Amino acid sequence: MFSEILERLSAWSELNTAIAVTAALAAMSCALPGAWLVLRRQSMLGDALAHSALPGVVAAFMVAYGLRNSGWVSDDAFDPLLQACIVIGAALAGLLTAWLTAAIQRLGKVDNGAALGVVFTCLFAAGMVMVRMTADDVHLDPDCALFGVLEASAGDTLQAIPWLPRSAVANGAVLIINLLLTMVFFKELRIAAFDAELSNTLGIPAAFIQYALLAATAVAAATAFSTVGSILVIGLLVIPAATAQLLTTRLWKLIALSVVLAAAMAVIGHAAAWAIPGPLFSRLGYPQVRDVGTSGMIAVVGGLIFVATVFIAPRTGIVTQVLDRIRVLTQIAADDVLGNLYRKEESARTAVPWTPVGISSAWQDRLAGWWLKRRGFVIAQSGGTLALTDRGRETARSLIRSHRLWESYLDQNYPLSDEQLHRAADRVEHYIGSDIRDAIASELPDAHRDPHGRQIPDT
Repeated sequence: MFSEILERLSAWSELNTAIAVTAALAAMSCALPGAWLVLRRQSMLGDALAHSALPGVVAAFMVAYGLRNSGWVSDDAFDPLLQACIVIGAALAGLLTAWLTAAIQRLGKVDNGAALGVVFTCLFAAGMVMVRMTADDVHLDPDCALFGVLEASAGDTLQAIPWLPRSAVANGAVLIINLLLTMVFFKELRIAAFDAELSNTLGIPAAFIQYALLAATAVAAATAFSTVGSILVIGLLVIPAATAQLLTTRLWKLIALSVVLAAAMAVIGHAAAWAIPGPLFSRLGYPQVRDVGTSGMIAVVGGLIFVATVFIAPRTGIVTQVLDRIRVLTQIAADDVLGNLYRKEESARTAVPWTPVGISSAWQDRLAGWWLKRRGFVIAQSGGTLALTDRGRETARSLIRSHRLWESYLDQNYPLSDEQLHRAADRVEHYIGSDIRDAIASELPDAHRDPHGRQIPDT
């Protein structure tokens, strides 16, 4: 199957490139304002805008076709007029959504989520009714509104540049405008996104920034709307930014990653939609399935990337956290092994009775023993026992010094039993560095033995 997939990919055509570029530009143009929505914890507002922009888009189609049918606009000027009407209609629809949401929340005494749900569902339903009413006149059908016509739009190219799709130009223009606005007003957007009260105090109107962001989001969503459909627009507004948020805490990196991830979703999604279904479904008994819609596959790829990031993100990933926990447990077990081996050597030197504590059968101790041998802290002896190397003895000495200094410090300042002192020091010794160890030693200048009478190792 993989050879068939590679064979189909090797037959990549100019049309495939045009589809992938168009999808990537649409995805990036949506991901940029979507990143700010995610940062402001208004992801659902992007969902609402993607739906509520529909009546504005339909109204734009009605106005543009009405002007052309009345003879006011020539056929050559129709496409630029239609695109301009879509941008204006989407922006007005976005502003209307924000205003109605605020009005319902204020007058109806309901929370923001409920008000937003009422507004965007009603506006989307109104838009679908408008689509049905005007479908015969403006050539706009519900399937195109929901799922887009990405493959067909890539074939609608400019006359002057036959290889460049019109939709790619439109989405690229929106992307450039959003990039310029982000760079010019980066400081204002950052302050308003994280602290609206501070923004107002500094003379930056947070409400105006909010409405401007909503308008930019609505324009980006409407421009991509006719290409990839309203359903995918929702994913493009949220998924790249949500994924980037798991990968970094730096604002500019988050924005850049959102754009890059959106482009990757689009390109990988089209390649997967074109190359994978044929070989896969032929083996499942459906040879008639040769490919699937690019828009749907882009959403699937975005979801898979997000799920993978949830597991392997460097800070919050599930797998990363498990590995970090294993690393910490292994380090603690390794410290315990070093401490036990050092105490065993110490008891032999001082003739103090000592019960040897070897490596237990627990997986942490086995892993600790392997890790210590690989790092050169211990060596294996006959009979399966371990012995410290010079390097391991030096590390063990620092560990025991931390343990006994902490016991002495606690004994001097708190009325604890010997068992309590030992348990507390046994937990803390793994986290005491040289600076803290030196600070404790300066507090105990005359301490040479711990509360149990054992000598505190020198540095």
